[in-house]
Amino acid sequence: MIKQLPNFFTLLNLFFGCLAIVCGLQSSIILSVRPEGQLYFDVPEKIWMASLFIGLAAVVDFLDGFLARALHADSGMGKQLDSLADLVSFGVAPSLLVYHFLRLGWAHEPSAMQLDSLLLWPAFFLPLAAAWRLARFNLQQSSLVVFTGLPVPAAGLFFASLPLVYWNVDQEWIVSLLLNAYFLYALIALFCFLMVSRIPLLTLKFTSFAWSANRARYILIVSCIVSVLFLQWLALPLLIILYVILSLLFKNQLT
Repeated sequence: MIKQLPNFFTLLNLFFGCLAIVCGLQSSIILSVRPEGQLYFDVPEKIWMASLFIGLAAVVDFLDGFLARALHADSGMGKQLDSLADLVSFGVAPSLLVYHFLRLGWAHEPSAMQLDSLLLWPAFFLPLAAAWRLARFNLQQSSLVVFTGLPVPAAGLFFASLPLVYWNVDQEWIVSLLLNAYFLYALIALFCFLMVSRIPLLTLKFTSFAWSANRARYILIVSCIVSVLFLQWLALPLLIILYVILSLLFKNQLT
């Protein structure tokens, strides 16, 4: 029975992903009034609940892998189950958040009333790329040193952080970027490419604690602590970008 504990956490990952989807479906564009009386479109602040459940899914996703290694309970079924859960929690659920931000971005355009729903469909390229990445991962031998392409949870967490940044970072230029549909398209294209690519990206699994073999990991860990202290919510998306950059800079040391 104890050997099934990792699978329980995997199912909990899926459960939180389903709750994130429910929160995403219940959120929509609202019409708000600025203090000076001007009307504007916005997304309800409660959309952060979807981000919360995606974050909880990430926590239990880490725990299921940790427990599987600690209990020597790795199995083919666990690997398949984990990928299915990740597709929902870090593929489908975050794509709903992107869908809402695309709607919000186009709602601020002069042609908003003639919005073609086709302009919102690119949000769902994310779960397509995630499915491809996860299927390929299941056919590969796992590595302690590198990932091939961006892990789906990392991409999901990046997009899950957008509502938190939108509501908590008081920087007008950042809000403007998040309301720019073309910027969102660029992010979708970038992360879809990173997921389906064969770019080697480092794991956070240490085979030793030597500085020479783990420079990128130590830099990332220190950057994480510093950025959370000073940048708060903005730290999460920036750290995922930094993770990719460090992997590219130290790619010769990853193999």
